[in-house]
Amino acid sequence: MSDAGTITLVESFPDAVTYRRLRVETGLSPKSHEAAERGLANTLYGVSLVKADEVIGMGRVVGDNGTVFAIVDIAVLRDHQGQGLGKRIMAALDAWLRANAPASAYVMLIADGEAKHLYAQFGFADTAPASISMAYVARGPVADS
Repeated sequence: MSDAGTITLVESFPDAVTYRRLRVETGLSPKSHEAAERGLANTLYGVSLVKADEVIGMGRVVGDNGTVFAIVDIAVLRDHQGQGLGKRIMAALDAWLRANAPASAYVMLIADGEAKHLYAQFGFADTAPASISMAYVARGPVADS
């Protein structure tokens, strides 16, 4: 797929097994296999970063493909952070959104920690105090861990 030292951006999202591995290895919350399969099927656009046939980074867009879009699952393995790879992922997602999202669409993301500075480079702004992010983790039936 690529030379050992080359990192290639591929316009496709990893499978559920790779997705789950990347989430855990990058410090994101783990997801069950069932949740990953169901969620990934709803990806509108996704990218992977590949080095020596290993996926080392990812990011995707989800939403209703008209009124609302969310950028989610941006992750780069720790050994590859600090090299502009997160920015490379965001640039691809942003380009897709600008080409495909209607002008009135709401595009959102949740910025963890200092990642807010990266996202600001793409026009994202803090919405507080007018609006704040709120969330909960579903506590429904568990198929696997």
